[in-house]
Amino acid sequence: MPFPDALTEPMAARLSLIKEHLDERAWRLPLGAEAKTLGRGGIKAVAQATGAHPDTVAQGVRELDYEVPIPGRIRRPGAGRPALASTDPALIAALDALVDPVTRGDPESALRWTTKSTSTLAAELTARGHRVSARTVAKLLKASGYRLQANAKTIEGKQHPDRDAQFEYLNSRACEFQAAGDPVISVDTKKKELVGNYAAGGREWEPAGEPRKVKVHDFVDPALGKVAPYGVYDIAANTGWVNVGTDADTGQFAVESIRRWWNTMGANTYPGSTRLLISADSGGSNGSRLRLWKTELAALAEQTGLEITVCHLPPGTSKWNKIEHRLFSAISRNWRARPLESHEVVIETIRAVTTSTGLTVEAELDTNTYERGIKIPDKDMKALETSGILTRHDFHGDWNYTIAPATRPTEPT
Repeated sequence: MPFPDALTEPMAARLSLIKEHLDERAWRLPLGAEAKTLGRGGIKAVAQATGAHPDTVAQGVRELDYEVPIPGRIRRPGAGRPALASTDPALIAALDALVDPVTRGDPESALRWTTKSTSTLAAELTARGHRVSARTVAKLLKASGYRLQANAKTIEGKQHPDRDAQFEYLNSRACEFQAAGDPVISVDTKKKELVGNYAAGGREWEPAGEPRKVKVHDFVDPALGKVAPYGVYDIAANTGWVNVGTDADTGQFAVESIRRWWNTMGANTYPGSTRLLISADSGGSNGSRLRLWKTELAALAEQTGLEITVCHLPPGTSKWNKIEHRLFSAISRNWRARPLESHEVVIETIRAVTTSTGLTVEAELDTNTYERGIKIPDKDMKALETSGILTRHDFHGDWNYTIAPATRPTEPT
């Protein structure tokens, strides 16, 4: 007759609390003790309640009856199943052939197009005559130096032959500006974010069993939409400015973000400075070939009286931009697992960003509308260069150029 759940469930709960702290023999003994206490049918009841094999429970009962325990051993001599590696010497080689980074891409490989989970690998090995469980496959993989790993973003695409030279040029100009007390900023647009009660990446400490409830589907809220945070990172001051736009990420938006940084922070930090160096990616709203970006910078130079020098990072190196790992990474950490329910939450979460190195960040909401698809005619670009407003540097003038205010002449670079 089966034992009632009211009797076996508390017993199973007690044993589960101590299982992880016991070796094999120490685990068998409490199993045997519970079985002896239950009496007839106890071995089966304990096995069913705890998930242990009946033979393990029975062995525990026998060991409790030993007059002289076997000293210094967990298992009796010769006990335990032989290792599969010894009974099937070809097993490890067969497993390695399935998961090796080179051979797994072989068109003849049976697992080329499948997820290589331990259960899939076990099934394929069994089909090849190596009878093995998924659990054993996991142990063999770990023993062979394999680990579960995510993809690593390290391949940057085709490397430009002048990549290193451009970084050296940018660095020399930055050192020159900083030595003279002039501002050097790194700029970029962070990934657009949905505003609303949507799932956010990452995990945060919450009371057990009380996860934050968010919407199942990430459909854009028609009232809140998305935000495009454009960042300006002041390298010398270790301060950040984020202009949180609610419209299109265009060249106008990018330059307006820099304008707001200068009017709010830059002019106060660098009083009397007449030069500004901008480090930017080669693409996006501040791309090296974007005409709107250049014409808007010319307007900014005229308004502020600043001579603006721009040095773009070489193509394929956007992740090397200082703003990425000095500012944007800190913002991402600060709003992990936090739904951006409103524009206020976005702004205040960014403003709360700090780091151990003393980073401080200001943010502002930009509700302006920015027209998409503005075309700058060839004659307007030619006029910028012939008038001396836009001067391309001798080294890679497509990446490096200076824009001067129209009302004062520029000095040769």
